[in-house]
Amino acid sequence: MSKKQKTIQTEVLLSGVGLHTGNQVTMKFKPAPANHGFAFKRIDLEGQPIIEAKADYVVTTQRSTNLEKNGVQINTSEHVLAAAVGLDIDNLLIEIDASEPPIMDGSSKYFVEALEKAGIQELDEEIEEYVVKDIISYKDENTGSEIILMPADEYQVTTMVDFGTKILGTQNATLSKISDFKEEISSARTFSFLHEIEMLLENDLIKGGDLNNAIVYVDKELSDNTLEKLKKAFKKDDIKIKPNGILDNLELHWANEAARHKLLDVIGDLALAGTRIRGKVIANKPGHLVNTMFAKKLAKIIKAEKRNNVPTYDLNETPLMDIHKIMDILPHRPPFLLVDRILELSDTHVVGMKNVTMNEDFFVGHFPGAPVMPGVLQIEAMAQAGGVLVLSSVPDPENYLTYFMKIDNVKFKQKVLPGDTLIFKSELITPIRRGIAHMQAYAYANGKLVAEAELMAQISKVK
Repeated sequence: MSKKQKTIQTEVLLSGVGLHTGNQVTMKFKPAPANHGFAFKRIDLEGQPIIEAKADYVVTTQRSTNLEKNGVQINTSEHVLAAAVGLDIDNLLIEIDASEPPIMDGSSKYFVEALEKAGIQELDEEIEEYVVKDIISYKDENTGSEIILMPADEYQVTTMVDFGTKILGTQNATLSKISDFKEEISSARTFSFLHEIEMLLENDLIKGGDLNNAIVYVDKELSDNTLEKLKKAFKKDDIKIKPNGILDNLELHWANEAARHKLLDVIGDLALAGTRIRGKVIANKPGHLVNTMFAKKLAKIIKAEKRNNVPTYDLNETPLMDIHKIMDILPHRPPFLLVDRILELSDTHVVGMKNVTMNEDFFVGHFPGAPVMPGVLQIEAMAQAGGVLVLSSVPDPENYLTYFMKIDNVKFKQKVLPGDTLIFKSELITPIRRGIAHMQAYAYANGKLVAEAELMAQISKVK
């Protein structure tokens, strides 16, 4: 049974302080269209740059998962992303006026509450879900941390943690279905050991910390000097150690709250793979480094499988657009019009077709006696199909021209010969903004991928 993508119904505002900076932060959750995914928007910076929640943008993972794109950073992304995934949300724009979301109580609880307050809205597009068919694993040989992903009927996560300390020991946590995230995982708070707190204090970090947003496990003797520093940092007149080995003024929600928070982190970090997962994750000694390395590996596998999963279309059906309708939108004309039909068109993707015949002008010189369609014209044909997508977003496409801005990651896999039927599929990587479209394009023939590229183009009104 197919399921639809989801976003939120209305905007919702949330404020607090950043854990490491101690600065006041305002964050706004906003609805996003289908296939948008999760993205952060830095409204405090010129141009309000957007950083998509992608594993490729991970730069550091010490204490938190930090993203960077074009020199712009988002720190501690995992708790916010976990809340969105835990509520079955697919598309979300997160506006923020600082580099770091508010820490709140160190869990995802308040983010979940804010998103629920905004309301969940179903979109028309079906979800894209990666169905795990084979075991995928990643192991950090230095730490022994390992993540395994195996087939399952739904998204499940198990974490097994062993911190090698008597005070915390070994803990496990399991989430059998994502619908249980709110009740069983979202309130699990971040934690730290006393020796780590001392290091953070020495480096002038955790300025936004207090005993309400971090569990502190005391794994060493509490010296008078450290005690005074903690009082100052946490703004407390007195600090003591409870019988269960944590600092006072805080009660554990669960005996295995540390393992549950690690599970929360796994969900937030694996959101960076960019696709829903149908499979069971088993994470042994997880941490942000192994989590994000696994997310990168998974994203590459998903992209490769998607690239090699050749779509099929009934070419006997009446097309969505024939050549006459295409010429009503595109300014191109023969012999440089390289799309014969449009088979599918939505706000975010287009599928086009071209019959390659021996009558093509380019075969005269490319090459005599061994005709092969030039690769640059395959790219141009994919771009023209993408142009139909972009120009369909304006009411008067006949008054616009489309220009290339950038072509990246071009790969040619197979030769295209006379008699081949080319199928082009272009999908928006990011929403169209200011007439600029960034697309992932593929070309298929004879049941195989023949070419792929990332294309960026701009539509410009004819003066």
